[in-house]
Formats: sequence, structure tokens, C-alpha cells
Amino acid sequence: MRVIAGTARSIPLITPKGDKTRPTIDKHKETLFNCLSGLLYECIFVDLYSGSGGIGIEALSRGAKCAYFIENDKDALTCIRENLKKTRLEEKGIILKRDVKDAIHLNLFPKADIIFLDPPFKTHAEAEVIPLIMKENLLSEDGVIVVECDEEADFSFLEEFGLCIYKEKNYKSCRHVFINRLQA
Repeated sequence: MRVIAGTARSIPLITPKGDKTRPTIDKHKETLFNCLSGLLYECIFVDLYSGSGGIGIEALSRGAKCAYFIENDKDALTCIRENLKKTRLEEKGIILKRDVKDAIHLNLFPKADIIFLDPPFKTHAEAEVIPLIMKENLLSEDGVIVVECDEEADFSFLEEFGLCIYKEKNYKSCRHVFINRLQA
């Protein structure tokens, strides 16, 4: 795994050993950031379920003002710290050792322009986390939520929270779902 573009381009990143995390493969990451390219410069980026931090680091490398990494696994947190140091982006990265729902309830990060969540597949945590984000008013007015999920993830609840899917990218083993506010 490596940083694809920007100031930290081609720098290899480390990932936790074992199968507790599921790093986004480079090809999917490249597609994801091509879809977000016009939104990244000077944005506040939140990486929920950060794993090794590869997504938030990619956002920083491509011009995000800051990135919040929400993770509670000890090995993953070590990887995030080391990856931020390797890429010389540690001054722009804020690491929060917290459960995702606690971080949202406690408003531990500011209103974000882009919120990326990659919860463990099959838990379908997005159905709990996205409503919490909206309840706590943590998405900027023109903000975007991106979910990396399996094919079975159900987003039928979005309209209830004033949200809609505006784009999807499907891959063999997962998909990226791009969500924003319903337009009046």
C-alpha cells in the first residue's frame, strides 16, 4: 500500500498485521480520490474506522487542510502514527483513540467537509453512524459522506436524514457510496 498522489506520492505505508483491518487497495483508492478531487483542497477530512490511516493520509497528501483519524485498535493507531511521520504529514493529522460512535457523540472533531467511513463489513454500522453524524450536525452544508461497504449495505434510511446517494462506484468485493444533502 502506498500514497497515490500529492506531496507524499509513492511513499509506502504500513498496515497492521493480521486481518483486523482491510486496507483499501490502490486501484479503489485512486477511483475514490478521482471522484473527490474537486472537494479536497483545504477541506476538513474525517477518517472513521481509520485502520492504517491510508485514506486520511491520501487526503492530506492531496491538499486537505487537516484530517481526523478515529480508531480504537492499538496496532492500527501505531500504524497511523508511523505513516503520518513517514509522509511528513503529522502536523495536519489528529489521531483520536476512540470508538467511532463515542467520537461522534462527544463531538471530538469539527464540522467536516468529507467524512469517510469504512466500518467492518457485515456490521452495517453505517446505518447507525450516519444518523449520528447528522444528529450531531457534524457534516458541513456542502459536505460529503463516503462509505466503503459490501454489496448488501442498505441506505434506504438516508432520505429521513435529508441525505441522498449522488454517486456509486462498484468493485468486485466492495463499493464506494457517495452521499450528500438532498437539494431543495
